[in-house]
Amino acid sequence: MSDYILEMVNITKTFPGVKALDNVNFKVKKGEIHALVGENGAGKSTLMKILSGVYPYGTYSGDIVFKGKIRQFNSIKDSECAGISIIYQELALVKQLNVCENIFLGNEINNRGVINWEKSYIETEKLLKEVRLNINPTTMVMNLGIGQQQLVEIAKAISKRSDLLILDEPTSALTEDEINNLFDLLRGLKEKGITCIYISHKLSEVFKIADRITVLRDGITVATHNTADLDESKLITLMVGRELTKRFPKVRYEPGEVVLELKNWTVFDPEIPERKVIKDVNLTARKGEVLGIAGLMGAGRTELCMSIFGCYGSKVLGQIFINGKEIKARDPRSIIKAGVSYLSEDRKGNGLVLIQSVKKNISMASLDNISKATVINENEEIKAVEKYVKKLRIKTPSIEQLVINLSGGNQQKVVLGKWLMTDPKVLILDEPTRGIDVGAKYEIYCIINSLVESGVCIIMISSELPEILGMSDRILVMHEGEIKGELHWQEATQEKIMYYATGEKFSGNSEVYNGKTLVPSLILTPILVDKENIVDTVIKDGYQKLEEVYSNIQRDEWPELK
Repeated sequence: MSDYILEMVNITKTFPGVKALDNVNFKVKKGEIHALVGENGAGKSTLMKILSGVYPYGTYSGDIVFKGKIRQFNSIKDSECAGISIIYQELALVKQLNVCENIFLGNEINNRGVINWEKSYIETEKLLKEVRLNINPTTMVMNLGIGQQQLVEIAKAISKRSDLLILDEPTSALTEDEINNLFDLLRGLKEKGITCIYISHKLSEVFKIADRITVLRDGITVATHNTADLDESKLITLMVGRELTKRFPKVRYEPGEVVLELKNWTVFDPEIPERKVIKDVNLTARKGEVLGIAGLMGAGRTELCMSIFGCYGSKVLGQIFINGKEIKARDPRSIIKAGVSYLSEDRKGNGLVLIQSVKKNISMASLDNISKATVINENEEIKAVEKYVKKLRIKTPSIEQLVINLSGGNQQKVVLGKWLMTDPKVLILDEPTRGIDVGAKYEIYCIINSLVESGVCIIMISSELPEILGMSDRILVMHEGEIKGELHWQEATQEKIMYYATGEKFSGNSEVYNGKTLVPSLILTPILVDKENIVDTVIKDGYQKLEEVYSNIQRDEWPELK
């Protein structure tokens, strides 16, 4: 009998104008955690949609062999009945139903058509215990956190007696504790013989949890390796098909004059009028610089940038100056006209209209520039959009392609194109590389360099400290709505940033635990940094040691990715 629970053989899938998968071969052993990695657009999601029946038999060529039998899935129900469950990044729970109702939705325990609720709740309690979730089965899903909702999804998969569990970017919205809990759960399921396909852009997590790794690139299977036989630099090279000589290709330019200034900037919570979300902030941002904004979740970083963009309207006190001129208006339209653009951290919710074309998405913020008497000049629109598609290297068969069909990295480039078409003096980037792969990140960094060289002022929020350190000229650190510290790139370290981020003033002295420096991490979990900056993943005495931390060294000294 074969060691493989799943074999996908010569899978080819074509969409209009593009071959998404080209004779892909993918084999997964029974009882292993198998990571599937690749750049955005490599074909990972398409392959899993074929496996799960979203793309039915007949819309692709090739064979699926699952548990020794050739399968022809025509729906998600078909794959679930065979023992395959998939949990997407956007969870599929019904928030208006309780936990028990969600777990057995479509798979109700019934007797002659009548749902047996008593047995359903008993079974739900067992399932929740199995996934280590201590909640009442009657709890409404809308009252659960993202991490808890994900565990409910896994409980739902277990209830269907799944043999193969597919997790698509499962940790994108989880805290460190929730990630550790998820990994413990997956290891427990592995011991019970349940196989897992793990899709993630977070390579450090892949190395922690996966037994083997398969790499897709441009719709082709590149390689499958035991995790122990790879390191991060080798994996990145396999994913992108080229060597990245530097993880952060920052180029230094001499900043120019002040282009944006805030004076005594205070923002009030629209829901709780007496609560200040931003407290008396004063800052300047210069032409041709990257101003990084760091801080813990809830520090007020996004609120600050949204208020600059006019999203808080009359809930703001203080002054904003652009190129020395005070802007009195407090609405996005006026701020865009003044030369400020804002790329939201939620590209799908706030940055794009997914069911519209690339052309319409890029041009939507600049219609005044390509219209006359409210009539759009289509030739001008096409010319302008094609310019930014070429400039940003957006991979799309046509500017008429719907944005929903693009990869995450290319969707992010479309949002960038939209704001670049407004010709901004100041471009605010809120988590610009969230949810995109290492190759697409590198391209975004290069775009940032190009914009800075042309004189654009970049204000960048990032929850990834290496990214903040790697791309910023200056760094402002926020805590509870206030700016607690300002660091020039030459003096900035993770340690200094985190002291300010937790509300402390950096003194140059650090607590020491067993000969190692104690530094709070960005996700509220303290981390230990030894002199070599390489530490393991053991939790001890309430402090978590992360796998790899670059601290107290300048960015130009960081190891290159060969």
